Amino acid sequence: MSAIRTIASGWQFSQVGGGQGINDGEWLPVSEFPTTVHVELLKSKRIPDPFLGLNEWEVQWIGEADWAFKNTFTVTEKDLTLAHVDLIFEGLDTFATFQTLVSTENQFITYRAPVKPLLRVGANELLITFASAFKKGRTLEKANVKFHLWNGDSSRLHVRKAQYNYGWDWGPVLMTVGPWKPIKLHSYDLYLADIDIRSVVSEALDVNISVNISLSDKVSSSASITLKDPQGGVVFTENIKVEFGNARAEFKFPSGELQLWYPVQYGKQPLYSIVVAVSDTTGQIINSKTERVAFRRVRVVEEPLIDQPGKTFLFEVNNIRIFCGGSNWIPADSFLTTVTTERYRAWLQLLVEGNQNMIRVWGGGIYEADNFYDICDGEFLNFLVWQDFMFGCGQYPAYDSFLKLVEIEAEQNVKRLRHHPSVVIFAGNNEDYQLAESINIVDYSDETSDFRKTKFPARYIYERTLPSIVSKFCDIHYHRSSPYSAPGVVTTDKTLGDLHQWNVWHGTQEPWHNWDILAGRFVSEFGMEGYPNIRTVDHWLGGDRTERYPQSRVNNNHNKADGFERRLELYLVENFKHAFDMESYVYYTQVMQAETLASAYRLWRRNWRGKGREHTAGALVWQINDCWPTTSWAIIDYFLRPKPAYFAIARELRHFTVGMTRKENKTFSDELSAVDFKIETILQVWGTNSTLTEKRARLEVTLFELQSDWTYQFAEDIVLLANSSTELYSGPFPGQPIRTKLSEVPRVIIASARILDKSGTVLGRCSNWPEPFKFIGFPAIKDLGLLVQIGDDGESVHLSAKKPMKGIVLDVEGEDVKWSDQAIDLVPGDPQVIRAAGLNGRDVKVRFLGDGTA
Repeated sequence: MSAIRTIASGWQFSQVGGGQGINDGEWLPVSEFPTTVHVELLKSKRIPDPFLGLNEWEVQWIGEADWAFKNTFTVTEKDLTLAHVDLIFEGLDTFATFQTLVSTENQFITYRAPVKPLLRVGANELLITFASAFKKGRTLEKANVKFHLWNGDSSRLHVRKAQYNYGWDWGPVLMTVGPWKPIKLHSYDLYLADIDIRSVVSEALDVNISVNISLSDKVSSSASITLKDPQGGVVFTENIKVEFGNARAEFKFPSGELQLWYPVQYGKQPLYSIVVAVSDTTGQIINSKTERVAFRRVRVVEEPLIDQPGKTFLFEVNNIRIFCGGSNWIPADSFLTTVTTERYRAWLQLLVEGNQNMIRVWGGGIYEADNFYDICDGEFLNFLVWQDFMFGCGQYPAYDSFLKLVEIEAEQNVKRLRHHPSVVIFAGNNEDYQLAESINIVDYSDETSDFRKTKFPARYIYERTLPSIVSKFCDIHYHRSSPYSAPGVVTTDKTLGDLHQWNVWHGTQEPWHNWDILAGRFVSEFGMEGYPNIRTVDHWLGGDRTERYPQSRVNNNHNKADGFERRLELYLVENFKHAFDMESYVYYTQVMQAETLASAYRLWRRNWRGKGREHTAGALVWQINDCWPTTSWAIIDYFLRPKPAYFAIARELRHFTVGMTRKENKTFSDELSAVDFKIETILQVWGTNSTLTEKRARLEVTLFELQSDWTYQFAEDIVLLANSSTELYSGPFPGQPIRTKLSEVPRVIIASARILDKSGTVLGRCSNWPEPFKFIGFPAIKDLGLLVQIGDDGESVHLSAKKPMKGIVLDVEGEDVKWSDQAIDLVPGDPQVIRAAGLNGRDVKVRFLGDGTA
């Protein structure tokens, strides 16, 4: 028999020795459980909200104090009749002590303590003390070595705790502490300690399943294994013998007998379940467990390209090669216990609505909660998950005690995540090889050393420990780092592996128009900052109107990126005439972010050119979310308000898209002369199709001169190749004269392209404007002919114009609206209807480039 119950009610907490938050000996009731200290102090109004103003710095003492949590729980005679009683601590943050039985040093580990000799029938007190993780980290650093890092305090490298708690370039310094996961009482004679289910799907798509079970004791018994289909019907049941606490069973199914799991947009997500029941010699069930599983063939394909150097880096599911358009995920809150299943679902629902199919769980946060992965599997939604191990931007140690913690952490979390069909790759860390390269401590000619005595000791973790654990406990692909090119190759190589392309914003601060030449085989990070919704700004200002300007102290505190002022202004001043009032600064940074990120997806999807020519196989924007109200690279802010960039990306990830570029080709008639030249403008048009069948459609390209009535149009029937991009046009830019002098100003001509199906439905649209936008003389507002009409339902907005318009962003007074699109380009003859849930017929405010604010 085995019985587990959660100890969830009646908890109290206190500050050890008293202090700024709680008096010595004072115990406060806990409002919810699991929980952490900041959450409880905030609810009991002992601290100001650290998300407002400068309050982050008013609560730093919490992370340097010691804390205690206690609970009185009841034990029954029935509990004590079983052979064993354990306390299970699923997650303690971070240095916790329970009597002499448990002393924790890792936030990511579940601890189990045998407590039966300590228990009595009736009331029992559980007391857990938590030491300051910050001070413990400083002590460990002093006893070992101070290492290099990006972001946070260097002592974090010695502490197995969510690294972002120490502060990051998008998040505050909030050192959480407390029991952040459930605590349970487990009474048992025998229980199922491990169920390892592997499914191997062959190229022919037949399915081989193996089930290995391990019991808590080396006894002999019997077990039944039952596979149930998504509707709960029994597919098969088999009884097996358990010898010395272990058993194994294998099953084979020909192609088509079991339904296969596909990522979103490519098929269904049938979720089966395997029920394992262990019985004693009399046939009575002692313990049973159910694991949800799915069957899919996943490969990370790295093979030579037909027409470019290097190799592919792409994901193939059930023999289908997939362009991965998605996002990076950071923890959804600085206070993790406040993130409910509903919040996870709301975040991930936005990814689905944004046409994304992959999410990368970044290595400076946490191994996410089970319900996060359940949602990604397809219980509610569906994505491919790229999972980092929790090492980020640091020169980590590898001394024995640290390594032991890592081994336990990796084994537990690989076992926990391995049955999720959404998890398709484990990566050893985030940017640790990049940091090592930046300080010249990595020797790529050496693949055989132990590494622990080198200046880059964590290579032992990434190249020995983690791949060994991953290969032992699952069949998921292991990748040494993100980014990582290949053994012996620097991480900035664009022809191999994955790439973090930060030469827009960081690095060489390239123009965003250069995304095409900055492409890699799989771009797993890139980004551009943009302010959040003005309501979010007003939230952190807390009503202080004196701070409501872009350069204010409070606004600066709510942007953690080094040098963000210079970088924002660099990209703004290079591209826009812009204003500095708060609303306008929000608008212009948002449109800049939208233009930057849409351009990246548009150009990189073009690089997905068919089998053997997958020059870019994925793009994961940094980042989808925020952990507090702030200005960052996020495309959705802390309150789940999408920025215009979210919608611009969604347009570029539709099944069918059209893209355009204009390039200037300068040629000289005499190689000895710098005066005699010609500048010809070239227009290129392409389409993309992410479906698995070719698409017959019609391409329409219309050109408008902004300051006249001149237009030009051409159209043709096209075929968009399946699962590929297709080049549609390349030639002189209609209406743009060849220039022979730099003083000859190009005509301001806007190109608008649409792809339509045979019914006339617009499948994709794109407009291409001359850049930089700051050089454009926009028409007077009265000449635009802009018409904004509220639909009869009061929940839609109809837009049309007599002149091309750029970067339309809609808003209302009062409560926000859920818009279906933003950062809209509008041209004559192509009206658009925007859904607006919650509009309730209200008047709509419209911002756009050339709206008179700059």
